[in-house]
Amino acid sequence: MSKNSNERLPRIAASSYLNTAPLIWSFLYGSRQNTVELFTHKAPSRCAEMLRNDEVDSALVPVIEYQRIPGVVILPDVCVGSRSAVRSVVIASKQNNLKKIKRVALDDSSRTSVALVKIIFREFLGIEPEWQVAPPDLRTMLERNDAALIIGDPAMKIPREKFRVFDLATLWHDFTGLGFVFAMWMARTNSAEKARTIDFKAVRDEGLAHLDEIAGRQEGQTGLSPAEVKDYLTKNIAFQMDEDMKRGLQLYFDLAQKHQLVDEVKPLEFLTDPMV
Repeated sequence: MSKNSNERLPRIAASSYLNTAPLIWSFLYGSRQNTVELFTHKAPSRCAEMLRNDEVDSALVPVIEYQRIPGVVILPDVCVGSRSAVRSVVIASKQNNLKKIKRVALDDSSRTSVALVKIIFREFLGIEPEWQVAPPDLRTMLERNDAALIIGDPAMKIPREKFRVFDLATLWHDFTGLGFVFAMWMARTNSAEKARTIDFKAVRDEGLAHLDEIAGRQEGQTGLSPAEVKDYLTKNIAFQMDEDMKRGLQLYFDLAQKHQLVDEVKPLEFLTDPMV
């Protein structure tokens, strides 16, 4: 017998990249198994589409989509971000200088990083390359382009000896002095009560308490050793937004509007704490 919307489990979506692992470990293997219906997909852009289309109640969504999807709120304190170097969001090129780049292939699984690349070139470098949206295959992307934006686990597999790799969080920090937020949990306002029953902060903390297990599970999937996985998840990725990152997020939104990547800048609206 089908359940009505009040009886069914909350539906949530998140990408299956390594950097989301601590945020969904509890749902998959920990104390919150069978408390949600979890959908995972390699492309963060697909999670945004699911939220926009009301296919899920909450999703870990590229932050730029907060300004594009009507009727959403941010679930506080939990994010996928970086305070300096992120490693998994990069521009790969055979050029050694960004100002020499004329054509950029953009990973079609990305939303936030595509906007960030355009901001970096337009605002900070003062140039406008040609853009081509493409599936994240580096060899194919570079057949007709000088550079390629690659996100997620594939970005960490790019041979650094063959390409010049520019870390987008590092570039952002160099130009602004601020951290960067790539994704956050968001909910539709019409599903706020469902989202409020999930303590996403406690879910994150449980995942971070099991990094050894996460690292062991990820070894065969990413090509990284368990020590490298732990290093990435503790030194490169920030799972809690501090004031520096919040200022970076606001500046990113303001520049996105300036460069016509979003129509308007909505103020940040956070959902209140979960029920206890």
